[in-house]
Amino acid sequence: VNSVKAAQNDTVCIDFCAGNDACVLTTIYSVLKRRNISLVGGTGDGGKVSANGRVYEDAVAYAVVRNHGGRVKAYKENIYHQMENYRFIASRTDKANYVLGALNGKPAKQVYQDILHVTEQEITTRTFQNPFGKLNGDDVCIVSIKEVKGDALVCFRQVNDSDVLILLELGDYQETVRQTIQKIQHDFPRRSAVFSINCLFRYKLFCKDGYMQK
Repeated sequence: VNSVKAAQNDTVCIDFCAGNDACVLTTIYSVLKRRNISLVGGTGDGGKVSANGRVYEDAVAYAVVRNHGGRVKAYKENIYHQMENYRFIASRTDKANYVLGALNGKPAKQVYQDILHVTEQEITTRTFQNPFGKLNGDDVCIVSIKEVKGDALVCFRQVNDSDVLILLELGDYQETVRQTIQKIQHDFPRRSAVFSINCLFRYKLFCKDGYMQK
């Protein structure tokens, strides 16, 4: 950050996290917040990142990108909205293994199946349309389901006991993207580069719907 003379209006940090994203975000933000520099990125599931031919485990790869000839701005999209008024308190969690054991005192798998009327085999694909949302102040962090483990659900994001979760459903993501593009065109009449980052599940969703190339 110091070496590139990073500043709020011309610099962004892009990260690719391979584990413990909560720790990574806290650590990186402790530096970026001093200059109000935006952070964008994604978390992978493999537990590894590579840089210059070397593989690192439980790591984060990041780039601090500064525009020498203009501004930089980060935009965030949320293609999900809350499904009805479902609201849960998480319990029986295993933070180290991202396990969500119970919702409002009932087995998490049973709660998910009862609401969405899906089989156990359908849970890991239905999470594309219906992930959980973890409330963090005014922000909602998406919590997708990785696999079923007994009566519990293993997620891609850490959930802690007493966390408040809601159930999300997929909206019109093509319209959301269109609105983002319009806003970028308004804010930046002349654009030199765009970094577009989606997590693994959004990539899978877009590929399944034939939307990725568009």
